[in-house]
Amino acid sequence: MVQDSSLVLTSLVKRYGDTVAVAGIDLKIPSASYCCLLGPSGCGKTSTLRMIAGHESVSSGEILLGGKYITRSPAADRGTAMMFQSYALFPHLSVLDNVAFSWKMRGRDVAARHARARELLALVSMTPYEKRLPSELSGGQQQRVALARALMTEPRVLLLDEPLSALDPFLRVQMRAELKRWQQELGFTFVHVTHSQEEAMALADQVVVMNNARVEQAGSPREVFNAPRSEFVARFMGAHNVIDSPEGPVAVRSDRLRLHRAPSGSAREAAVRAVEYQGTCVLVKLSPTAEGPDTSWTATVPDAEFDAGPLAPGETVYVSWPSAEAHALVA
Repeated sequence: MVQDSSLVLTSLVKRYGDTVAVAGIDLKIPSASYCCLLGPSGCGKTSTLRMIAGHESVSSGEILLGGKYITRSPAADRGTAMMFQSYALFPHLSVLDNVAFSWKMRGRDVAARHARARELLALVSMTPYEKRLPSELSGGQQQRVALARALMTEPRVLLLDEPLSALDPFLRVQMRAELKRWQQELGFTFVHVTHSQEEAMALADQVVVMNNARVEQAGSPREVFNAPRSEFVARFMGAHNVIDSPEGPVAVRSDRLRLHRAPSGSAREAAVRAVEYQGTCVLVKLSPTAEGPDTSWTATVPDAEFDAGPLAPGETVYVSWPSAEAHALVA
């Protein structure tokens, strides 16, 4: 029977003296799901992760794992495992002994702990490297060993603190696909802290956008991206323009803007500020004439469409969008 690995955070608060790092968040993370806590530096996402792990005390509020309160339980008794950004491998131990270390601390015999460690190294495709030291591995290989070591503790929830940030862009894409595959195969809950919108969109079943120590919005990647609730979420998720209207601010996706050479109906005048070639598309950065001096919009134009009518900085265009594509924002 698969264990319940759901997480529930209730009115969770973390204070450091007079500073509030997490301001009373409420969150439900379904069992066996992949959740990404997403937000800028200092928004409270890592403090939240560390409270779940038991590496930070809770100022107030509660944490439940599988329906059981773990708020004040020791970290080792929670059923969680933490995979750190730095990987924190023991430099003097082989790959095999790094992975087996937690079972050594439990007093398990050498044969048993090495057998289980080898099973996990096979899972992460690191069997040929079991005798190597961490210094003899690449960044991606070290990450795989760190994951196997975390899994050795048999957690119900794996907590990942920006695990891909130290990798080069190509390897980062490769490893995030592996993380998703491992989560699906293992069948328990992953909670992953990141500041990368692209990473969260690619990995998560549930995206939790945090700002100023609070949860701004939580939902599936499609929900959060296509229906941002606030100006912050719209701007932080990217690929959206926040546009003033008589009814209040609205978000319009950059790929929904249409650019015209001549005035057209309710189209708004704008100046082209910059043009950036992206391969399959071209980003056209705009300064709307009737808006404030610091306002900027971005239109994503398919490369073939742009090539048929190229634009250059300084040109005037007229911008329109289908009314159904304008999504109202709270603030």
